[in-house]
Amino acid sequence: MSYFSSIYASELPSRAKVVYFYLFDRADKEGYCYPAINTIAKDLSLSRSTVKRAIHDLEQHGYIEKTQRYRKNGGKSSLLYKVLQGGV
Repeated sequence: MSYFSSIYASELPSRAKVVYFYLFDRADKEGYCYPAINTIAKDLSLSRSTVKRAIHDLEQHGYIEKTQRYRKNGGKSSLLYKVLQGGV
């Protein structure tokens, strides 16, 4: 069985599948990556709102976890994503 079998068989919208593969491709060996929404949108030729909806879909279905990162001055930085296997 393929690592991505659950993604292929899921009822996730195609936007979510594409963003999952993008995050998976950029994740380190522990599954973490932190691309900005703008970077994902630009690289995948999607709008920011489409990327945000895709991330929400992936989080709701248990394919990723996201954590807000902060700069030393307290300002928000990019999100930290943990790519998970499977899903709910």
